[in-house]
Amino acid sequence: MKSQGVFVTGTDTGVGKTVVSAALLSMLRIRGMDAVPMKPIQTGARQAGGRWCSSDLDFCLAMADLQPGDGEYACMAPCCFARACSPHLAAAGAGRHIEFRRIKACFNSLQARHAMVVVEGAGGVCVPIQGRQTMLDLMGVLDLPVVVVARLGLGAINHTLLTLHVLRWAQIRVLGVVFNATAPGRSGYIERDNIKTIARLGNVRVLGRFPFVPDLATRSAGQFRRAVTAWLPPVADWLKWIQSP
Repeated sequence: MKSQGVFVTGTDTGVGKTVVSAALLSMLRIRGMDAVPMKPIQTGARQAGGRWCSSDLDFCLAMADLQPGDGEYACMAPCCFARACSPHLAAAGAGRHIEFRRIKACFNSLQARHAMVVVEGAGGVCVPIQGRQTMLDLMGVLDLPVVVVARLGLGAINHTLLTLHVLRWAQIRVLGVVFNATAPGRSGYIERDNIKTIARLGNVRVLGRFPFVPDLATRSAGQFRRAVTAWLPPVADWLKWIQSP
């Protein structure tokens, strides 16, 4: 069966997974596709109005002009924890368990009602979730093709190639890598070579390159959409890659 979603992971925390997830979501929606976001595990969450709120999910929803009801929002962010730390530690501190069955049931519910689900992971591929289970195991449960978000600067080659190696070892299909500038400054020969070297040694498609935008969170959905369409390939290419075997 053809995939109805994509999983966005990263080489580390803070590499720009949320921005890339929001960009992909917005791009799909402005081309007429009923795409929705999902943040299965959110640490550093807060409670407001009697429900848990995921900052990453809220950003994606705002940039896509989406306002789901409480029930659907709960499916989009089924596991929220107050502590801003690794999922396994946040869950232990809250005295709760992260159940893959619940996450999968929420994903299935979203998938049944929408054409595409853009799922954002937490941290990198080996982040512990519960016991011996890691983010890699969650990717396997959801059975989605993966986009890797990587930094541009020093360390990008090692971190990205290791991430690609682990994903392929687990037989998870990789769509490609999106590079994201996480700090201000002009890109030079190191950044340009990093992209070429990762593409060559990782035998991987480069899906896009995001510049550093300091005020991105303050932009309107329309401004965000106009910006990101220049940073990612056309929707037709994404759909071809996502739905290919």
